[in-house]
Amino acid sequence: MASKKPSILPADIMESQLSTIDLLTAMFPSPGELEIPESTTQCVERLRAWCQDPASPPGQVPASMSLVVCLPIADGDKSIQVNISVPLQCEDSDTIDQPPSLGYSLRQPDWMSKAEVAGLAALIPQGDVLEAFECIQAEAARFLENKQRQAEISEETDPRTGSSSRGPVVRVWFYFPSLSTRKKRDDMVNLAPGYSLTGFVLAGKPGVLCLEGASSDIDAYMSFIKTHSWGDIPSHQKKVSERFRETEGVRRVFSGMEEITDSLGERGGQRANRGDMQALEVWLGSKGLQEAFEQVIF
Repeated sequence: MASKKPSILPADIMESQLSTIDLLTAMFPSPGELEIPESTTQCVERLRAWCQDPASPPGQVPASMSLVVCLPIADGDKSIQVNISVPLQCEDSDTIDQPPSLGYSLRQPDWMSKAEVAGLAALIPQGDVLEAFECIQAEAARFLENKQRQAEISEETDPRTGSSSRGPVVRVWFYFPSLSTRKKRDDMVNLAPGYSLTGFVLAGKPGVLCLEGASSDIDAYMSFIKTHSWGDIPSHQKKVSERFRETEGVRRVFSGMEEITDSLGERGGQRANRGDMQALEVWLGSKGLQEAFEQVIF
């Protein structure tokens, strides 16, 4: 059976899409904040007239309209360009009862890499445009704060040992009865460089977090994770325990912070969430960390 050809949104739903453009125009009145292509302006005028008199054909209607917002970040010191796509068509105009979600893409600023932009774009929620903007601004501001902190720490760090002015390198191992939420795991990885920490995260049942760095940096990192990243988790569910702390003659084994969950092979359990402890033991043994495995897992 041939798929149904997309059709123009019903007039009441279309009015909601046009109201979103009106909202953006009111939110960003200054020159350079909002860019609306001439094609979008003309389309808006035709569609507005059609919504007032649906009996008059609006002419050819594109699948979507585009506009660009220059969103201020970090008190306006920096900004990021958000390309917005406003859908105007749907698969079935007879059954649709909610406006289609806007589409968002980010133009790479000179202070983020392509991978960092992609990571930020993946966090943008669907639905309300204000919620999307708040997410972009909050996550980008946090990225800049971490980047600044990392730069400050790098200036204080001895490249030969990894030690900083806050103390020698230690290696600390944390054990989770269960670690699964993707956002929480991503935070563990993405926030670590801002504290000059290296190591790895292993999700599953159990989960393991290994951190290398100054003791004060590890403590500050864990405090931030528990307070902010885990802020929406009830305290009785924040089950994590420090199992092992190496303090004597520690040299960094890991060059960065990474999640190793998928690199250790297939996982078992009903939801494929049980980590392969044998694979972890072999992997740690290859890095000279066999003793740590025995201390953390058993």
